[in-house]
Amino acid sequence: MFDYIIVGSGLYGSVFAHEAKKAGKKVKVIEKRSHLGGNVYCDNIEGINVHKYGAHIFHTNDKEIWDYVNSFVEFNRYTNAPIALSKGKIYNLPFNMNTFNQLWGVITPQQARQIITEQSQEYSGNKPSNLEEQAISLVGRDIFETLIKEYTEKQWGRPCNKLPAFIIRRLPVRFSYDNNYFNDRYQGIPIGGYNKLIDSLLDGIDVETQVDYFDNKSHWDSLAQRVVYTGPIDRYYEYIYGPLDYRSLRFETETLDIDNFQGNAVVNYIDKEYDFTRIIEHKFFEFGDQPKTVITREYPKEFSEGDEYYYPVNDDKNMITYKKYQELSKTEQKVIFGGRLAEYKYYDMHQVIKSALHTFRKEVCSGE
Repeated sequence: MFDYIIVGSGLYGSVFAHEAKKAGKKVKVIEKRSHLGGNVYCDNIEGINVHKYGAHIFHTNDKEIWDYVNSFVEFNRYTNAPIALSKGKIYNLPFNMNTFNQLWGVITPQQARQIITEQSQEYSGNKPSNLEEQAISLVGRDIFETLIKEYTEKQWGRPCNKLPAFIIRRLPVRFSYDNNYFNDRYQGIPIGGYNKLIDSLLDGIDVETQVDYFDNKSHWDSLAQRVVYTGPIDRYYEYIYGPLDYRSLRFETETLDIDNFQGNAVVNYIDKEYDFTRIIEHKFFEFGDQPKTVITREYPKEFSEGDEYYYPVNDDKNMITYKKYQELSKTEQKVIFGGRLAEYKYYDMHQVIKSALHTFRKEVCSGE
């Protein structure tokens, strides 16, 4: 008999499993995929750690979480500074003085502010009702048309004026020449890849891959006092209120017989003429000097059965459905629902880890 059966070996499941084992609990982790680590898993190709499920850049302002992950693996000093290709020109992201100079030729923050202020007056005094209005009210129409509109519509498969405003409400805009995308104090990539972090978290824990919990749910439930479920919440309840909507991604990964393809880890392709949204060159995450390089093109798509789950579509319709599932989950005595799929919520990695730690600590307190 186990204290916990943990369904899924992503960050939430792995952190919970580690903490439970450390507290003397008997734990088993089952994973549907053939590898551990969920979406942070890395393939090693030509000596390069390839982020199999899209770029994962760890960033946080929370020193406790930063110290926690660094206790398992040392992180490097990688700083996310993506660039964007739009209409044949390169622009810096996030929107900063480099971007404004590239777009308008301005040199001072005052000049940039004046243009943005003038252009954002289009929706002055009105509460933005969709993503398009929100973006223009924040950065004006030039930036919206050049660097947001087509990329966002490719990413979400919907017109910007049909997307909720909150998606872009925290759009980073800087009136400095700072190309660091994140404002967080701590940022980096595990030296040697994310597999080292997961392997350290799950060290000494009973794990089994290529196991679908739902193929024999009653068996797994019978083996444990508690089940930690990190999969899709609608799947757990057999879609009784209907499926929740997700956006997914398709990846094309290619090994090239050159040492440098694009000179940066992340290049966004804004224009709709490109079916993909960005190209990742993985070696730059770890300052690699390998003779070859590996790139991945990301193609967004609407989720269909068999795809990987990526971005919850947190519009009004889906949130009404999710709340029905959430109410059901509150009645469960044996099951803990945690992570981005079980909570139908987009989490950054540090938020997932913090949530798992918080939930386990509550478990410990309630059990004492």
